[in-house]
Amino acid sequence: MSSPRVFVRAPAKINLTLRVTGRRADGYHLLHSLFAFTEWGDDLAIEPANEISLTLDGERAGALAGEQDNLALRAARLLQNESGTLAGARLILTKRIPVAAGLGGGSADAAATLRGLNALWNLKWPVEKLEQLALQLGADVPACVRSNAVMASGIGEVLTPAPALPPLAVVLVNPNLTTPTPAVFRALKDQQGEKPFKQESAIPSAFCGLDDLISWMSSVGNDLTDPAIQVTPAVADVLTQMRSTAGIRHAALSGSGATGFGLCTDIATAETCAKAISKARPDWFAIATRLLK
Repeated sequence: MSSPRVFVRAPAKINLTLRVTGRRADGYHLLHSLFAFTEWGDDLAIEPANEISLTLDGERAGALAGEQDNLALRAARLLQNESGTLAGARLILTKRIPVAAGLGGGSADAAATLRGLNALWNLKWPVEKLEQLALQLGADVPACVRSNAVMASGIGEVLTPAPALPPLAVVLVNPNLTTPTPAVFRALKDQQGEKPFKQESAIPSAFCGLDDLISWMSSVGNDLTDPAIQVTPAVADVLTQMRSTAGIRHAALSGSGATGFGLCTDIATAETCAKAISKARPDWFAIATRLLK
């Protein structure tokens, strides 16, 4: 009897803060970032098959249509090889997260693939083992395997527990433009010059509500904001629009952009804000969701 189809959510990742703390000899930058994840994201259905294959649907499927070996496929093949299983799988990915948007969409899909195939193939690998394997696919993928708030350092692969976040809704806004991460880091290098890198930001042991969280986030910021604006000037328009929208308590850039996020006290307020931004800029993408605990 064949195994049932497995369904997995691939939550979008948000960098609530991002500090660049150094650069390795190989050119990779060292980061210190508070990762959070949203209820909204891509969806992945996985069903038994003789071989590994990928089918795309959803409003963002076209952005991946030309990829013959994307991260989800690479994750499936990697787990198949490392586990020694002879089973295959058909991956059916509903793509919603914009590509090259600072939301970790590809990493989220790869992590969801690892979690889903671990269940479909009954491997019973612990999450720590999946995270170790995930690092071969990219620095963000281990955090996406976990998909809860976490402090990331190194190049993003060193994970430590984060303080519990207060219940939050969030508005995500993207100008429907991509911001290539390598270009943003090149711009950062040009802007940085010979100045010393910042130190890791001290994080409180607990946040006493939204105001406390916003105060800390404002003090840390995102060091990639100015380089992202240099690469994609529309990022500045997104942040200006969000900061002028009533109900958004704090707005900043996620990762290397071009997506801005705005924190709201509840989902009803976030939905109102997303509708207002969509009305003002119908050419942009805006959606309201909640942060996962």
